[in-house]
Amino acid sequence: MKIICIGRNYAKHIEELANERPENPVVFLKPDSAILPKKNPFFIPPFSNDIHYEVEVLVKINKVGKHISEKFAHKYYDEIGLGIDFTARDVQEECKTKGLPWEKAKAFDGSAVVGEFFPKTQFDLTALNFQLTLNETLVQDGNTNQMLWKIDELISYVSQYFTLKKGDIIFTGTPAGVGKVSENDVLVGIIAGKEAFRIRVK
Repeated sequence: MKIICIGRNYAKHIEELANERPENPVVFLKPDSAILPKKNPFFIPPFSNDIHYEVEVLVKINKVGKHISEKFAHKYYDEIGLGIDFTARDVQEECKTKGLPWEKAKAFDGSAVVGEFFPKTQFDLTALNFQLTLNETLVQDGNTNQMLWKIDELISYVSQYFTLKKGDIIFTGTPAGVGKVSENDVLVGIIAGKEAFRIRVK
């Protein structure tokens, strides 16, 4: 399986990092080794002093697809979840300054939190609320109606470049409110009022 991530899909997040608004979705990959094992804490890696949380709605692909038309994209997933794209912001900024790829900052071991998945029929995907709390304080509060590219658009776009396979996960982008994590922090992800994950930072 592969993890396909979308960057810069929420306007306010683009603004908070002073990034340029893209003409097309920004796409990058994480290997399966990036997935944080269930019930494991997240360990801050030794190569970064500025690890940021980024909560994101996740889509689990349920069958093989290539060059998927947007109008048929809804047939390629049954489940929606929530996760975190942990980012070594200091490493990312160094890579961006030098015009280098982001993988060291985005795809390191444990950088992908994959929470519980739920049947998509439980949600209104056009206006799906999701939140992240840090030590019981709300830090990110998003809604899929704020996406620059909606879920079906993303599936169609990504499938032009990568064959989607059963079990692949798409991270659909993060809203504003990203920030640094510290040792002993507790992060809780909530989607439509349901707890999707709870992570302790070590």
